[in-house]
Amino acid sequence: MLKHVKIYSLSLVYFFAYYSLSFAGEVLSWQDCIREASKNHPDLIAATEETIQSQAAKAITASALFPQIEANLQASTAQTASSATGKTSTADSYSYGVTGSQLIFDGLKTINDTKAASENITASKYNFKYTSSTVRYRLRSAYVSLLKAQEALKITQEIYDIRRSNLELITLRYQSGLEHKGALLTAEADLADARYQVSQAKRDLEVAQRQIIKEMGRAKFSPVLVKGDFKVQETVKEKPDFEKIVKNHPSLNQIIAQRNAAQFSLNSAYANFSPTLSGSAGANKSGSHWSPNGDNWNLGLSLSMPLFEGGLKVAQVSQARAYLNQIKENERSLKDSAVLTLEQSWASLQDAIDNVVVQEKQLLATQERSNIAQAQYSTGFITFDNWIIIEDNLVNAKNAFLDAQANALFTEASWIQAKGDVLEYEEK
Repeated sequence: MLKHVKIYSLSLVYFFAYYSLSFAGEVLSWQDCIREASKNHPDLIAATEETIQSQAAKAITASALFPQIEANLQASTAQTASSATGKTSTADSYSYGVTGSQLIFDGLKTINDTKAASENITASKYNFKYTSSTVRYRLRSAYVSLLKAQEALKITQEIYDIRRSNLELITLRYQSGLEHKGALLTAEADLADARYQVSQAKRDLEVAQRQIIKEMGRAKFSPVLVKGDFKVQETVKEKPDFEKIVKNHPSLNQIIAQRNAAQFSLNSAYANFSPTLSGSAGANKSGSHWSPNGDNWNLGLSLSMPLFEGGLKVAQVSQARAYLNQIKENERSLKDSAVLTLEQSWASLQDAIDNVVVQEKQLLATQERSNIAQAQYSTGFITFDNWIIIEDNLVNAKNAFLDAQANALFTEASWIQAKGDVLEYEEK
């Protein structure tokens, strides 16, 4: 009797431990996780800053197309000594004015550099989308992991209760002389294993909580739970047009923008061979007293033409051309890989969805067999060895069904990432 009380007390400990954990923190929906990650995830913030940098880089490059105007003010004094008389004299000098220059022609080099910078802005925007797609996949994986860990804790508690009930039944039969000691020891070992599984499930839950806190971009850890189900939304059975889907993938569009930028950079490298023509103008006043009243002005044109620089410009063209060719091949490789990934992800998703149906049927069948076997064993119609096999199958079926459900959501997340959909995918 004392053993039965001990077993029952342990069950209550696990029961209350689970529910105290369940209500220890806030409960988040999937949309809550998306909204928080959109604001706080460091990868998204970094990608935004990268876009700002590329916009500033374009403004810096384009500034050479506009007049460059400077104002200047100068005041100086100088003292000289006469060797003949030994006397010293002081001379003051003051001047102020404005000077300006304007690029007139440089073989379209600056224009091509500006266009390349514009393409880099486009590339950085697509990089943000690609980062958002990656963040969504990691966030969704963390969400599913926590959802699975919560459900696993419930299942391990159910399994613990099953093992506890089995041990109570076998103990009574053993004390009555209807069962051998090996059966009793097996039941005790199964209960110990179930107790370990509950403890492990709690630790897995804490790890999953830590993971989702990270992917939401929170600075500090706090216990959270998620609400939702294991229903897969992407259940399209007809094979989609992968070639069409990949055209909208942010990573492909990013490398296309990089290829365009590389083409403009090559054009800019060719423009280095062109002469550069610029105009300048200035006006200033100077004199030995303040304020100076001597007027000066100037106008001018400057033409420069590279003749020989040790092969520098030839090497720059060669480098730019090779980089363009590299980008083109990278683009082709990326497109082929993206199409293959889409095919694999879609096939895996269909397999995972079908497997959920199979495992659900297996669980229902095993549950029914367990109910029948429980009654048969208690009345002595089947042996312990046959009965415990059926009970073990029930335990395995519960875990297999949960694994199948979670795997379906994981593969759905992989499929959505393969399409390049971003964090706000569900809001479209």
